[in-house]
Amino acid sequence: MKTREKKKLLTPDLDINEKGHLTIAGRDAVALAEKYKTALFVMNVERFRENCAIYRRTMKECFGPDALPLFASKSLCFTGLYQLVDECGLGTDLVSPGEIYTAFHAGFPMQKAYFHGNNKTDADIAYAMDCGVGTFVVDNDEELEAISYIATQRRRKQPILLRITPGIDPHTHKAVVTGSVDSKFGQAIATGQAFSFTEKALSLPGLVLKGFHCHIGSQIFESEPFCQAASIMLHFIADVRRRFGYTAEQLNLGGGFGVRYVESQPSIDIAASIRQVAAQVKRCCQELALPCPAILMEPGRSLVADTVTTLYTVGSVKEIPGVKNYISVDGGMTDNPRYALYGSEYTLLNATKAAEEADFICSVGGRCCESGDLIQENVALARPTRGDILAVFTTGAYNYAMASNYNRIPRPAILLLDKEKEILAVRRETYEDLCRCDMPLT
Repeated sequence: MKTREKKKLLTPDLDINEKGHLTIAGRDAVALAEKYKTALFVMNVERFRENCAIYRRTMKECFGPDALPLFASKSLCFTGLYQLVDECGLGTDLVSPGEIYTAFHAGFPMQKAYFHGNNKTDADIAYAMDCGVGTFVVDNDEELEAISYIATQRRRKQPILLRITPGIDPHTHKAVVTGSVDSKFGQAIATGQAFSFTEKALSLPGLVLKGFHCHIGSQIFESEPFCQAASIMLHFIADVRRRFGYTAEQLNLGGGFGVRYVESQPSIDIAASIRQVAAQVKRCCQELALPCPAILMEPGRSLVADTVTTLYTVGSVKEIPGVKNYISVDGGMTDNPRYALYGSEYTLLNATKAAEEADFICSVGGRCCESGDLIQENVALARPTRGDILAVFTTGAYNYAMASNYNRIPRPAILLLDKEKEILAVRRETYEDLCRCDMPLT
């Protein structure tokens, strides 16, 4: 057996034990795979709490007691997670009735929920009001009119934020850019539509305009784009005050801080980045003689991504001499579609042989009947054999949330590791679950 010197793994909660197995938060990953089966999402709850605490503590320190981080539910959504989010003192950002139902079902305080989305139906709007959603983030004129009408029919005043497009290109993947002028989201400042949108919101009944929202994109490693967005939005707020005599109470700067999927990517100091944005906000407010609005942010990926490791079982090892090597696992694009969608990078490890030298170069394929069903290509692993456990790190964001039943494959379970406890937060889907909504023809 070739062994390598013990080295620091991607996050501090990962290690290698005396058996040469990967450990996650002190638990043997191979033993977890044997007990709970694979594919399996394993979440370190303490790491999630630590990530939440950084946002909550730093935002209140920098922006004052009204500042609030909102967990971006689109990154990961299941009932138990909202209980953790509430425990950590965060609000939440919801983008669909399904996310609203999950948060409400979990007992989350819905006054701390913000409802996003660029195509809210009348039924969605009514359901969100029924569930007591605190604030709607309004995307367009038609939605503004619909919320006004439904709120008026219910004799209520619905708090809203308006989604504004600041025109920032953060130089990230085009599929996750959301703040450019040609985005499908929000109303652009550059075209003048943001001002007419604001004027309309101030004129309609049943609405209480609390402020504005922007979101420039995702997986951004520098704080400068967020500083630029804050500056543009505060100048917009000052212009709105001059034009309409309205001063915004809240400014939601969205989310988008990047996370480290591979060693070549930088580690972001979230607290330092928030402080840099705060300095820009305070500088702008002083220059504009503007009261500083309550600042909201919407972290998702940077809260959950590095808290989860996915475990798979290796099925086959295929060597094509002089061409390429493949290994296949019992998951794939059904539980991690990000490589197929974006070519996303990941760090992988043979958890069974974690102490051995990674000298086998291969591409890792899933079990779907699809040639594009790959998790990663040309990665170095300790030579695997059938039955070995493969670990893929930093899979908490947009993995389970984007999972599907393609090829009628049941979605994996989610296991929480919390101090000395193991909690099965989401059970593995069964074949019966796959047919639960099917109706007989006769």
